[in-house]
Amino acid sequence: MWVRFPPGALYMKREFSAGGIVLRQAQDKFLKNKWEVLLTQNSSNKYWGFPKGTPSQGESMKEVAVREVREEGGVEAEIIEKVGDSKYFYTHPENKEKIFKMVTVYLMKYLSGDPKDHDWEVSEADWFSPEEALKILSFSPDKILLKKALECINK
Repeated sequence: MWVRFPPGALYMKREFSAGGIVLRQAQDKFLKNKWEVLLTQNSSNKYWGFPKGTPSQGESMKEVAVREVREEGGVEAEIIEKVGDSKYFYTHPENKEKIFKMVTVYLMKYLSGDPKDHDWEVSEADWFSPEEALKILSFSPDKILLKKALECINK
């Protein structure tokens, strides 16, 4: 994936995060070989995406992804493999500083829990079919990563 850097990018603040695309077998007995994907809606921006967040000191990206899925998605999950990275720019809402952000995204297998048990950063979390998720996801890089995750799981 190519990212076009704006003028002054050499001195631009950078952020690193990690998150997970959590999949589980569909709960409907008629859809046995179908998958469901966990999506979260951000409380402040209202965008739909995958649970993700920034590392605490000494925390690995894998640890961040598992923790953020638990906190923002309300579920326990384990990492299967790395799906890829999402790279983008955004403007900080308070100080209007441009920031380059890279999010490492992992394919994860659902273990337990309920998306209703999400934290305050998320206004809603729920399971969706991949087809629904592709329509609901707010950003095209997330759609690309979901397609890649589904290819990995269907190998």
